[in-house]
Amino acid sequence: MTKELSQKVLDIKPSGIRKFFDIVSEMQDVISLGVGEPDFDTPWHIRDEGIFSLEKGRTFYTSNSGLKELKQEIVNYIKRTQNVDYNPNNEVIVTVGGSEAIDIGLRALCNEGDEVIIPQPSYVSYEPCTILANAKPVIIDLKAENEFRLKPDELLKAITPKTKILILPYPNNPTGAIMDKNDLEAIADIIIDNDIYVMSDEIYSELSYKEKHVSIASLPGMKERTILINGFSKSYAMTGWRLGYALAPKEIIKQMTKIHQFAIMCAPTTSQYAAVEALKNGDEDVANMRTSYNQRRRFLLNAFKEMNIECFEPYGAFYVFPCIKEFGMTSEEFATKLLEEEKVAAIPGTAFGQSGEDHLRISYAYSLDNLKKAMERLNRFVTRLRERKLNLLR
Repeated sequence: MTKELSQKVLDIKPSGIRKFFDIVSEMQDVISLGVGEPDFDTPWHIRDEGIFSLEKGRTFYTSNSGLKELKQEIVNYIKRTQNVDYNPNNEVIVTVGGSEAIDIGLRALCNEGDEVIIPQPSYVSYEPCTILANAKPVIIDLKAENEFRLKPDELLKAITPKTKILILPYPNNPTGAIMDKNDLEAIADIIIDNDIYVMSDEIYSELSYKEKHVSIASLPGMKERTILINGFSKSYAMTGWRLGYALAPKEIIKQMTKIHQFAIMCAPTTSQYAAVEALKNGDEDVANMRTSYNQRRRFLLNAFKEMNIECFEPYGAFYVFPCIKEFGMTSEEFATKLLEEEKVAAIPGTAFGQSGEDHLRISYAYSLDNLKKAMERLNRFVTRLRERKLNLLR
């Protein structure tokens, strides 16, 4: 019955992450390093606030754009972390995860034929959401030698008269790359000169290990042309609560709210009450989780060094992106064989764009014990591959 279905949707490839996740779910004794989901429970004081909201019967719709108290706390958070002022009444919307914010932000801004620049490797939703918004994805292939940062010359080459939006995915999933203030200032000048918008996905902003995260919205002239997206899943271990938000100029938020109003109505009420508590009293929880992630990050980098596997040092998110080019396999082949032979699940780099070839995404949002076991298995696997290669050369 494919002729009755939307050709646009039929042409979109399923998520490469979910493909491996589905395989893993049917195997025994697998160590999965594939899903970007914190292994921490949501902190108790946040859960308690959600439970209390249910006990008080707060089970009704909120306003379309979100609880007034939550919007105020979001604005307070951005002010204290980025020193940017937003109006809680008309410059913020609470969404069902950051993913919904990406979707409705693109649909609110794009007309048919507009171009959206997407640096890759990056989160799997950007490209399909651009297509569903009737816009054209324009891909910039980021380079390992640049630590997967977006360079000004790369951006300039991608801009055309049809360019509407640059998606800025930092700290980056899957690479762990960051953009510091100097990097962002060079990009901001180009954005302003070419009169385009930025969708800055900052869902991993609290998971920065080298220096404090800087939002491009905090730079002069950028707040009025930026949709800043963030959420609670990664920083507060609230993935299942499905809560994110966007901040942008009021005319953009007005149109995003219109789409949200008809498609969603409002984000989950219980989650919103819990999120108020997270923003008010969750800084210590975030700091403790960040410290733990940083310990795991350093462990993995040392493990790759001992295995002589090339991997640039990531300073954000909770992913590493090691290079497996020496083994002469595609990233899909390598990940498949690793899963079959050693029961370790990692995601092929190509799940995040063709420029991810020759790499794997490994998440360290897992316990140190599991990471140690997985690295022992990976070491056995690459040792065998190298021995096979030597035997072929003899």
